[in-house]
Amino acid sequence: MNTFNILFGFIGPWQIVVVVVLVLLMFGGKKIPELMRGLGSGIKEFKDATKEDDKIEDNK
Repeated sequence: MNTFNILFGFIGPWQIVVVVVLVLLMFGGKKIPELMRGLGSGIKEFKDATKEDDKIEDNK
């Protein structure tokens, strides 16, 4: 068994539903879009930083 199967092999549709319901209860419906927007901007900044790092290494 590989690591992916060990970690994610036991997650089924009901477990995903339970996690989504818990997140909605914890943060509320109004806070979720704000959290996703922050996550998206963080991912974008990370990608931009890695591209910038690649450009710097190519110039050396």
